[in-house]
Amino acid sequence: MSADPAALLEAAVESGSVPGAVFLLGNAEGVIAEIAAGKRAQGSDVAMTTDTVFWLASMTKPIVSAAAMQLVERGTLAIDAPIAPVLPALAAPMVLEGFDAAGQPRLRPARRPITLRHLLTHTSGFAYDFGNADILRYVRDMKLPRGASGQLAALNLPLVFDPGERWEYGISTDWLGRAVEAASGQPLDAYVAENITGPLGMNDTGFGLDAHRAARVAGMHSRGPDGTLTVIPFAPPPAPEFHAGGHGLYATPRDYLRFTRALLRGGELDGARILKAETVAEMAENQIGDLKAGIVRSVIPEMALEIQPPPGIDFGWGFGFLINRQPLPTGRGAGSLSWSGVANTYFWIDPGQNLTGVMMTQIMPFGDPAAFNLAVGCEVAAYQARAARR
Repeated sequence: MSADPAALLEAAVESGSVPGAVFLLGNAEGVIAEIAAGKRAQGSDVAMTTDTVFWLASMTKPIVSAAAMQLVERGTLAIDAPIAPVLPALAAPMVLEGFDAAGQPRLRPARRPITLRHLLTHTSGFAYDFGNADILRYVRDMKLPRGASGQLAALNLPLVFDPGERWEYGISTDWLGRAVEAASGQPLDAYVAENITGPLGMNDTGFGLDAHRAARVAGMHSRGPDGTLTVIPFAPPPAPEFHAGGHGLYATPRDYLRFTRALLRGGELDGARILKAETVAEMAENQIGDLKAGIVRSVIPEMALEIQPPPGIDFGWGFGFLINRQPLPTGRGAGSLSWSGVANTYFWIDPGQNLTGVMMTQIMPFGDPAAFNLAVGCEVAAYQARAARR
């Protein structure tokens, strides 16, 4: 494997496997590499740059999780207290146990209350409609809006298991964003700007696309059966009823690396502290015991989400992050933090080896082999280069 991420990006672009991509590498001391290749969109003459704006999708979740942990530090949210006093809509959660012979949903009261911990760790019982057949049927039968609609009614879902019983990816972080709003008294976009992105100098990060971000946004793509890429229409809801804590942020790779570097440094960057070091350490600990995390499946054929972990690797979950319990074949150390976005954006934070990387492209759906292999290749190259310097 080449130890040159720039060559990997250029080769991926030249082969047509990605229209353009960005890879950034950093550590606690600074930025190690900033690499961009290709174009912002297939067929465009505008070069991809490290300040191109990408839809973060689920890479929004760690930022909103950090916002919630700030409020835990301030005493306005409590990790293990029932969330109902903060979010009355979650005071009486119901569990969906399937459908009766007449096609009506079978619902029962949850056996325990939902807590902030459950929302932070995806153990609340909430699922995504694209990942759970019963929830997809419930959404269709009840004529509810889909999650990307920006309508509050999209959050009116039952649970699929009792809180704390297992890990399942879902709308927990959207509800977490609502908790941040309720506890802070601010809209989520304003709170995040004032308390996270503003202090960290992440000036190109925000919910949705204002004129400033829209001028540099990368095109969204899909891949045809023959492997060719096509630009597809894609835009955030024009007037959302809520800011989606699970998927609503747009940002540049440069901005996101500032966030990951702040976490690598224990919650501080360039004199701005967003979290206490002990809070970051708590977020980086496995918080779900022996439960298995990280596999996201799709019940919608056009959304190929599932990526199997390497053999012998188990994943836990912290407060906002996937945690690999064993070292990865790429070189990433055990106890590292990571996550990704459905449009094939990726990051990792390796505290033990003082390294963090961000790779972004815009191809739907998640798990596109070319994009995923590029992210893995860049990570391998980063660790090879690190080893060569030692």
